[in-house]
Amino acid sequence: MKFANQVAIVTGAGRGIGRAIAMRLASEGARIAVVSRTEKNSVQVADEINAKYAGLAKAYAVDAADHAAVQTLCAQIITDFTRVDILVNNAGITRDGLSMRMSPEDWNSVIATNLGGAFNFYQGVARAMMKQRSGRIINIASVAGIMGNAGQANYAASKAGLIAFTKVVARELATRGVTSNAVAPGFISTDMTDVLSQEIKDGVAKQIPMQKFGEPDDIANAVAFLASTEGKYITGQVLTVDGGLVM
Repeated sequence: MKFANQVAIVTGAGRGIGRAIAMRLASEGARIAVVSRTEKNSVQVADEINAKYAGLAKAYAVDAADHAAVQTLCAQIITDFTRVDILVNNAGITRDGLSMRMSPEDWNSVIATNLGGAFNFYQGVARAMMKQRSGRIINIASVAGIMGNAGQANYAASKAGLIAFTKVVARELATRGVTSNAVAPGFISTDMTDVLSQEIKDGVAKQIPMQKFGEPDDIANAVAFLASTEGKYITGQVLTVDGGLVM
């Protein structure tokens, strides 16, 4: 029970990678603030955790891009759980399109959620972590933020910015016992990739040395490592979990 008596906030936890992370941390004793933009999804995951691990989760709903709402929510979570030890910024959206045709609305909404959302939650918990002189901040980036991806100018930019933000926070909070790292998934089997045709999936898999997509649990395992005491001397790093795609 690596995370016994610890509290983790997982954003975008209503499905996919976020759900896998929440379940993984709960399986080792963490109490989970399950955060999603859709209340139905967060309640469903919280209920699933509580049924399996006896009351370790509570559901919350918020738009990660809304700074004021996130500050209020973080204060409520700290009140409900009395502390926060782990923040996993996983909330993210896509609005794909060629850069020359991309609307300002699609650009701004992706940046506001994927990058702004991480900033908002960070500001909501940073003081509490600094005060207790311990904490783990783990941002879910993407290989798109490292290598780029045609048709995803907004998404790639948001994830590249998230990587830079991760390193800044690592430098600023290192002396306070707070680590900040990023996990950059490659192609993972989720709702986001399920919409791709089998032909496209096969073509992508051929570019991956391991010749296959990863699973949400692969990301959850990386997050659990960085959040644990085994990762206490690791900060400012980007761990790619991508089957070798960008090595």
